[in-house]
Amino acid sequence: MSKNLTKTNANKKAMIAALEACLGLVTHACKKVGISRWTHYQWLKEDEEYRLSCEQVGEIVIDMAESSLYKQITQGNAAATIFFLKTRGKKRGYQEDQQLMIQPKHEIVLTYDAEAKEIEK
Repeated sequence: MSKNLTKTNANKKAMIAALEACLGLVTHACKKVGISRWTHYQWLKEDEEYRLSCEQVGEIVIDMAESSLYKQITQGNAAATIFFLKTRGKKRGYQEDQQLMIQPKHEIVLTYDAEAKEIEK
């Protein structure tokens, strides 16, 4: 195995760890490892194992956020409870409906003159 390949593999492992530490934020993770964003995205395209590992990091980050939300709900945080019900309780009716009512101030009549091909108000 060449020295370059060994360093690349070490950087990939470091990047995966950095992504987890940085909650999946690519720019911050790249800075920690000392690689460019371009390099990270090239690895994603070219290395299936690396791509799958990065996707797994994304799932870990979501799990962490869900754990934090759960903790806030159990501590009685009303905003966290409402957020959870709006996103996960939709089937039970916990959702906000937005209604849009448009009432024109003036009656609008549009006419079309086929020859002029202009719309008059």
